[in-house]
Amino acid sequence: MAYRMIRRSLRRIAALAASVILMAAGPADSPVNVPEPDGLWTGPSRGYTPATLQGAKVVDLDGLDALIAKAKPVLIDVALADQRPGGFPSDRPWLPTHRSIPGSVWMPGAGNAPLDAGHEALFLGRVEALTGGDKGRAVVTFCRPECWGSWNAGRRLVQQGYSNVHWFPDGIEGWQDRHPTTAIRPDPEWEARPKPGGGGDAQR
Repeated sequence: MAYRMIRRSLRRIAALAASVILMAAGPADSPVNVPEPDGLWTGPSRGYTPATLQGAKVVDLDGLDALIAKAKPVLIDVALADQRPGGFPSDRPWLPTHRSIPGSVWMPGAGNAPLDAGHEALFLGRVEALTGGDKGRAVVTFCRPECWGSWNAGRRLVQQGYSNVHWFPDGIEGWQDRHPTTAIRPDPEWEARPKPGGGGDAQR
């Protein structure tokens, strides 16, 4: 009897120790308790993201629906463009369709970090134009679930003094849970920017 009690106690201690180790393994290994970086996130673009964005509001689908109905926010999609698959015939046009939240402005890769000074200035200039220079106007940044790009885009706007930034981490797929999407093209001014190395947005 005493032996069984000792074994149970040891199992409880081992289970408790394992849970402590798993909690200490975050943030990279856990979807919870991911801390905000000091500045922009410069690691892989896909992965677990923080639950917060200091200086901005984090909204779920209900919050986004309410915001759209009330404030007519500027919706900024920074999802990366689909890349031409390897082996795709070079003599055939590559014409992917990007579907997003209706009314959004798509600037693929605008949440990349680092982003050279010229492209960052272009992004901020486009947001300034879209908001009419009103840094208090509601702005929503989004891309895909577990995508750091929209977090970075929101952080860039907060750093520039925008006071009504909203981050929608559920992204396009979250919107699709309840609403239809629409096919959109990249923002013309953003699309016309010189591409690094003459290519497209390489970060995935």
